[in-house]
Amino acid sequence: MKIEEYREMDKNRLNSNKDRLESGVVMKDIYSVYIDDSVIIEAGAIIDNNVTIKGNSVIKSGAHIYQSSYIENSIIGNNTEIKSAYIYESSIGDNTTVGPFAYIRPGCKIGNECKVGDFVEVKNSNFGNGSKASHLTYIGDADVGERVNLGCGVVFVNYDGSKKQRSTIDDDAFIGCNTNIIAPVEIGEGSYIAAGATVTED
Repeated sequence: MKIEEYREMDKNRLNSNKDRLESGVVMKDIYSVYIDDSVIIEAGAIIDNNVTIKGNSVIKSGAHIYQSSYIENSIIGNNTEIKSAYIYESSIGDNTTVGPFAYIRPGCKIGNECKVGDFVEVKNSNFGNGSKASHLTYIGDADVGERVNLGCGVVFVNYDGSKKQRSTIDDDAFIGCNTNIIAPVEIGEGSYIAAGATVTED
């Protein structure tokens, strides 16, 4: 591609960003934001600097996308904060916080009023309303209910060496720090798992 073509692309990007500003989207720095034309951003959303949003993404009103976030083919709910996180082919509910430095991989549905904190990775999982994983946790191939608390260092061990398995955590369960959940298992409603446990049975 010639330098003139790059310059034309940059000009078109800036014009698109200016159009979004006029429609009620707040952008901290239109020169550092890269947003595909296919992306829908509602009025009242806030986009910080160094943000990339691609594909068929939707950013709803009141959402705040903090600097250095990357979002692709995903839905971000009303009044949700995305803090320096990477999100692919997933949906995030309303009034939820993701990050800083969280990684949401394809196939995830994060509910309303959730917290997915720093260095948390979620893959092909459902995460119910009001549930929290504040830091350093891997949630893979899991169905997590509502108001569940996952402590620091919880790992969903979803691969047995030949195939992936799913685990289920029912509503109001408390999973202590450094717990290994060996799929496939179900942890029942209101269960309390002490720190350092390895769960191999329902």
